[in-house]
Amino acid sequence: MSTAAPTSPNPHVLDNPAWAALSGAHTAFAEYPAGGGARAARYAPDVSPFAALADPEDPRSWADLRALVGDGEVASLAGILTPPDGWETVGRIQGVQLVDTSLRAEPAPEAVRLGAADVPEVLELIRLTEPGPFLPRTVELGTYLGIRRRGRLVAMAGERLRPPGWTEISAVCTHPDHRGRGLATGLVRAVAAGIRQRGEVPFLHTAASNTRAIRLYESLGFTLRRRPFFLAVRAPGNTAAKFS
Repeated sequence: MSTAAPTSPNPHVLDNPAWAALSGAHTAFAEYPAGGGARAARYAPDVSPFAALADPEDPRSWADLRALVGDGEVASLAGILTPPDGWETVGRIQGVQLVDTSLRAEPAPEAVRLGAADVPEVLELIRLTEPGPFLPRTVELGTYLGIRRRGRLVAMAGERLRPPGWTEISAVCTHPDHRGRGLATGLVRAVAAGIRQRGEVPFLHTAASNTRAIRLYESLGFTLRRRPFFLAVRAPGNTAAKFS
């Protein structure tokens, strides 16, 4: 049996935001196991690396995840502390989840909407700054805004997970040559303004080790809510058998 992050009898939607998004606003991006299993899902592989379980304490959810990813394959999950017997943890990051409690949200006049045509530049900025996973179709998950200098993309931020009533701000990054000028702060405020216009509340995740970013977000009006783990887990089974 897995050990999930502590939850109350009535868990908050942000305790399992990837599942809430995949089974809600992001159903168009969701993949489920063949045969109709609906206790595990993942984003299309060119959209996001994340998978999710309907209930991390339910062995049937893990069985559906195994059927979805395949024997011996790896899934990226949030909020799980220890996978069940037979599953191998191949990566673990301690994270933090922060929610908007007093953020001043406002438009950024110089920000531009990023789309499919901007993906090569976006991926290059992501590669340089490493804010977290970003794939060719991640821009389809929500609104992504960028700032250009002399035509070059130098800062960006956007929307990722969308559980009911909430939207995650993600991919906040600035080119090293343009840091210290408030570009990321302006973009976070602008993305938050769009989220607020929909009647939703901004939240975000970052690594617990990223203390500089955490201090910045707290200074902007975000408050620590919980400390989830982000895990990469390998399903039981032997992938080598597939190629023998």
